[in-house]
Amino acid sequence: MSNLEHTKAAGRGKAVWGGRIRLLGVVIAALAATSCSDAVRTGNSPAYLVLTSLQGAKGGGANSGTFSGNLASDVVTMVNGVSTVFADNGQASLELQMKDVLATPSAANAVTMTQYHVKYIRSDGHNVQGVDVPYEFDGGLGATIGSPAGTNTGSVGFTLVRVQAKQEAPLAALAGGNGQVISTVAEVTLYGRDQNGNAVTVVGRINVDFGNWGD
Repeated sequence: MSNLEHTKAAGRGKAVWGGRIRLLGVVIAALAATSCSDAVRTGNSPAYLVLTSLQGAKGGGANSGTFSGNLASDVVTMVNGVSTVFADNGQASLELQMKDVLATPSAANAVTMTQYHVKYIRSDGHNVQGVDVPYEFDGGLGATIGSPAGTNTGSVGFTLVRVQAKQEAPLAALAGGNGQVISTVAEVTLYGRDQNGNAVTVVGRINVDFGNWGD
């Protein structure tokens, strides 16, 4: 092969490899962008919520109002010798973040929480509502995270276990003091909208053990 032919062949080889390297770079960049977008949530809002803490507290009896990461829900509580049923409370701590890490949240990015949903799940797969677990339900919220501007953390309180749930199957059967316990995971979905009307959602879970605990 002449020097000229060798030079042309080398040039073609560099062009081919250069094209392949550029294509590989495009693919890697695309994959990285997809991964990043998945990590910072979906939806049209430029902001999203991080659930930093989800806790529950008994509504009555000993240690009522004391929040923790696991809830021992008492299906019936003795108050001055009278059987009483209390709802149990939940509390979610939230932090407002921007999908663009270089952006700072403004008043328009504040998220007003409007609604929540609670669903109970058993790890053994027995999840028939009204038979194995209490019925799921919805409730309203009325708090804004990120207002006033610059305040990017906040919390919302809600009912984690309704009084009705303790008065119907399967929880009502636990009131007899037979020592039975129903262990569940409460999945709590919090719904809100930023000030431009874009939907924002965040989900958390907390252990809830139902029984007739000592008062």
